[in-house]
Amino acid sequence: MVDAFLGKKYKLDSSENFDEFMKALGVGLVTRKMGNAVSPVVELKKEGDEYVLSSTSTFKNVILKFKPGVEFDQETPDGRKVKATITVDGNTLKETQKNADGTTTTIDRTFTNDEVKMTMNINDITATRIYKLQG
Repeated sequence: MVDAFLGKKYKLDSSENFDEFMKALGVGLVTRKMGNAVSPVVELKKEGDEYVLSSTSTFKNVILKFKPGVEFDQETPDGRKVKATITVDGNTLKETQKNADGTTTTIDRTFTNDEVKMTMNINDITATRIYKLQG
């Protein structure tokens, strides 16, 4: 269960195909360079029946508050407005973002004792980012 990983901090350790993924989303060059240069720290908390997923970096801090399975409005780190739904499947948070242009982005965040594996898909592009446990 994902609750076993509440309060742990994970820092970006490796990133594969992230630039191509951002390009597929229509992210501009300057924002992509910033996105590729930073190493965010991810942390999952719980407040009542809501989860709080934060990603902090020198570039941008993103805080997602969500109830599993309930759609919410989200502004992505690159400034897009999407309708997002996050469900909990064991130790994985499965996020679906409906983009304004009709495309769908999926982001799976799988938590283990020493890392979070983030797998992102849009169209036929997949990016993988590994965050290692801090501490």
